[in-house]
Amino acid sequence: MTDTTTDIVVISPRNRWWAWVLAALGLVALAVIGIASLVPSSLVSDKENQRTGETEPTPYALTPASADPVNDRIVFGDLPDGVERFDPDHSFVFVTVTAPSQSALSWFAGRDDPAVSFLTQEDKYGARTPSQRREFNLQMMRTAEQEAQFVALKKLGYDVNITKGDVIVQDVLCKVPSDDGGECAEWFPSDEQIDPADRIIEADGVKLESTDDLSAVLADKQPGDKIDLLIDRPGDGEKTVTVELSASPDDPNRTIVGFVPFDTRAIDLPFQVDINTGDIGGPSAGLAFTLALIDELSPGALTGDQNVAVTGTIDLNGDVGAIGGLAQKVSAVHQRGVRVFLVPASQSELKTPEGRQRLDDAGRGEVKIIPVATLDEALAALEELGGDPLVAVS
Repeated sequence: MTDTTTDIVVISPRNRWWAWVLAALGLVALAVIGIASLVPSSLVSDKENQRTGETEPTPYALTPASADPVNDRIVFGDLPDGVERFDPDHSFVFVTVTAPSQSALSWFAGRDDPAVSFLTQEDKYGARTPSQRREFNLQMMRTAEQEAQFVALKKLGYDVNITKGDVIVQDVLCKVPSDDGGECAEWFPSDEQIDPADRIIEADGVKLESTDDLSAVLADKQPGDKIDLLIDRPGDGEKTVTVELSASPDDPNRTIVGFVPFDTRAIDLPFQVDINTGDIGGPSAGLAFTLALIDELSPGALTGDQNVAVTGTIDLNGDVGAIGGLAQKVSAVHQRGVRVFLVPASQSELKTPEGRQRLDDAGRGEVKIIPVATLDEALAALEELGGDPLVAVS
């Protein structure tokens, strides 16, 4: 027979007191976390509005969203004789960001994250009036998908037709980028007189039928000169404004008004091509769409033996334009496991050591960022990475 001895541990009153204290502290910590997850970040976070100079709360945050293959989204109609669709083994990847509401808890967790940028109400929705936003959205229906179709088919050698269009302001140019990731530290002088969605009818008394007409008016002007613009502003109608001209940030010998125009030219394609854009907003996937279309309609594989992430707008001349949320997109690319990312060469983040470091941090040092300014530069970069050279098929 085995004797079993049971030891009885007696907790002293002092130890019981500490147990109650620790339990209470745990409950308090849980309560604080719960409350912080419900309190909006606007109560604890703010920043200066670069346009007005006023300090405003930041209830939203720009964060990484997704990095998804483009090639799977391409849909063709009945292709004419002689047009073949190829099936690359790898894909181009387009990247999106999101800007949800933030709590005090998410602000605390993300305040030092290079892939999180806190936004004011104006940062997220802009300073446009409802009428301007409606007109802006109508113009944006001419999406990156359409520009991509035109540029890709033209590059491949197909016949594509194009006609002139109105001069409509998409965005006013930023002259000096913000050092803290904000929208802009200094705008071009034209920001005082023109707004997004304005249609410019005349410049210096000359009726405009295209952006080429505007360029012709500016050809003999100098930075600092002032000209009259007749504009049609949604909700307000026609009015004449006087704007001070500036030097182009890319070419100091070229005089500009200081805005990015919508490309309103009409496009006529030789056959039907569609891209299922889903809930993609804005034109930032334009270059990705263009490259994917070229890849689908030409032999070989532009991406070589890897997936390649791409961001940047594309215009009908094949020029690549800057986009927002680049640090967030680098993070999304890293999370997707893609290690090569083509980005616009004009990104302000690429022009300072601090900006480049933030991008590197967002990608954990594992994403190779390649700046490109044109479609041709993008194709050349892909070939250097081991992709097949483009072969025109028409």
